[in-house]
Amino acid sequence: MTVVSLVLLAVVALAPALSLRPDLPAWLAPVLSTVALAGAAAAASATTAVHGFVYAVTLVLTMLAAITGGGPAVLAAFRIARRQPDAGPEPAASGPGGGAPIPGPLRGGRVIGILERAAVAGAVLAGWPEGIAIVLAVKGLARYPELREPQASEQFIIGTGTSVLWALAVCGVGWSLLT
Repeated sequence: MTVVSLVLLAVVALAPALSLRPDLPAWLAPVLSTVALAGAAAAASATTAVHGFVYAVTLVLTMLAAITGGGPAVLAAFRIARRQPDAGPEPAASGPGGGAPIPGPLRGGRVIGILERAAVAGAVLAGWPEGIAIVLAVKGLARYPELREPQASEQFIIGTGTSVLWALAVCGVGWSLLT
């Protein structure tokens, strides 16, 4: 079951590459990542702790899955949040990452999200969950001047919440394999 879990973690890490293909639906990458993560969690719960080379592979795959998988999850959360009742179909998404950049006042969100998920995953895998509070505090202080603009606080909360929850979910699977 360890191999199954690691293969599914690799799928989680690679699924966001599907977002680069404009001919595929925008929902495919986040759905595939979520289903693969659930499968990896189920398989990881039925294994014993890994050792040696497999331990290192688990750390690398967990970090990659936490970092890459969060992007499509955040974009999906933004699409869901933007939906209005009876608003009609959404415009077609284009561009890398499963859609056009999310309109709004906060810029640089993709790079910041990658760094945020890397820091959260690193803190959790290092056994230092207090690091999550530091990451969130630094991000909040850095973004504070921008959060006064219309819709900025909503975009900040949705993006940060989804990003951190994704990293924590992936790290839960990795931690299950490591312990």
